[in-house]
Amino acid sequence: MERRRPNPKTALGYLEQLPVLVLLDRLPVPVLAVAQDGLVIYMNRAFEHMLGYPQDALRECSIGDLVQTVSPLRSTVTELSESAGKIVALTHRDGSTVRAAISRSTLERHDDPVILVCFQDVTEQLWGGGRAPHFE
Repeated sequence: MERRRPNPKTALGYLEQLPVLVLLDRLPVPVLAVAQDGLVIYMNRAFEHMLGYPQDALRECSIGDLVQTVSPLRSTVTELSESAGKIVALTHRDGSTVRAAISRSTLERHDDPVILVCFQDVTEQLWGGGRAPHFE
């Protein structure tokens, strides 16, 4: 089977050549990647903006520094996986609480070394008495 590089002159070829982190950074949806040991290894600009931090300020922090509901006695990956579709409490830079719905990890294989989840800020909806959307 012949393997050729995609033609960057086509739309699909352009997408196939973009590095994944470039795509994740451009998403307007907050995205967070956490290693098995609970170390935050990646967050996109939308995640940093949701929590009020400048770019790269949270690099290599612990998930426990951000998510108020993560137990130090349980596996981070397990805890975040079990939180899929639920509302979690995150700590904003100013000390306030941001409520956000968390998705299932887009990396679902048992041997994936990280969990990659998306968030949807529902703080204002909850304050307004509305129902938070179901987010998976």
